[in-house]
Amino acid sequence: MTLPANRYDAVIIGAGMAGASLGAELAGHMSVLVVEAEAQPGYHATGRSVAFWTESYGGPRVRPLTRASYPLLASPDPDFAGHGFLTPRGALHIGRVGDAALRDAMIGTFADDALFARVDGEALKAGVPGLRAEWTVGLAEPNTCDIDVAALHEAYLRRLRRLGGVVTCSSRFEGACALPGGGWSVRLASGEEVRAGLLINAAGAWADDVAKRSGVRGLGIRPLLRTVVQLRVDPAAPDHLPLVLDLAESFYFKPIGGGRLWLTPHDEQPAEPGDVAPDELDVAIAIDRLSQVVDWRVEAVERKWAGLRSFAPDRLPVYGRDADVRGFFWFAGQGGFGIQTAPAAARLAAALILGVEDLLIAGIDTKIYTPERFSACGA
Repeated sequence: MTLPANRYDAVIIGAGMAGASLGAELAGHMSVLVVEAEAQPGYHATGRSVAFWTESYGGPRVRPLTRASYPLLASPDPDFAGHGFLTPRGALHIGRVGDAALRDAMIGTFADDALFARVDGEALKAGVPGLRAEWTVGLAEPNTCDIDVAALHEAYLRRLRRLGGVVTCSSRFEGACALPGGGWSVRLASGEEVRAGLLINAAGAWADDVAKRSGVRGLGIRPLLRTVVQLRVDPAAPDHLPLVLDLAESFYFKPIGGGRLWLTPHDEQPAEPGDVAPDELDVAIAIDRLSQVVDWRVEAVERKWAGLRSFAPDRLPVYGRDADVRGFFWFAGQGGFGIQTAPAAARLAAALILGVEDLLIAGIDTKIYTPERFSACGA
């Protein structure tokens, strides 16, 4: 397609949740183009998310982003959305007798008993009907919510466009060259060239590839594949069932209505960036693990898919200007927590780009997310 202009203050690579949210935060302050390789935004990680918000996910150094995102997800400004994006769900972390130490360690990691409540024995069985007898150790996390990912993503895209930002789909990024006087020449597969003052890498699984195609050293961001299956079970899974997670991190599942479940074996397999698909063995492993937890019968595997979750070497997100190429901004490595932290992360990144301290969020130390941390350790 022909772009409406060939010069922008910022070009963002990737129109998933990361690129859409940051673009929406920047568009009122600068001209923004978001470049998306697929025919529709959010085709990969965003469109394949299991979609929940939970404070413990990602660990204590991600938690400030998660907590800061909650009010923006629960009660957004009316000009952004007419409703919130969260629905109360609750979570239950479960284990066997030998997993009691894992439960205690989880509480100790967050140093916050208010986040969790210990649940044992009969209370566990009441929370998960059909739970097998050996699952006797539990930890409730009552603040967990479902996220309407599609609605949130669409709200960001809508705001981005309303503020004058441009999203171009089916426009694969081929590479970029830094210009002698500053800024970038960005090449698209269509043969078109776009000039940008700032190049923002929100490419998810392709983040290191985008960097290398721009003459920037990669940071070691790796895509890891996760398998998800949708099951119909008998007896039907209760709609009010909490998100159920294994303390040993070998599965989690949650109901999606109509007696159905989304289930994953909590796999993290290194994969190349691309349109990934689940392996039948991993689907079978997921179902086998479920059968060891509850006495439900699987009536049908209705859907199965896989998505890529991208992690930096230290498993923290990367937000900030490249240590060597200051016109290149990293907004990547969000792992599996990129949806639930999107509002806070986008505002934080916009503050760093615009140099507007008022946009910074109290209590969030931006230094722990900077790409410069990898230069400091010789990565």
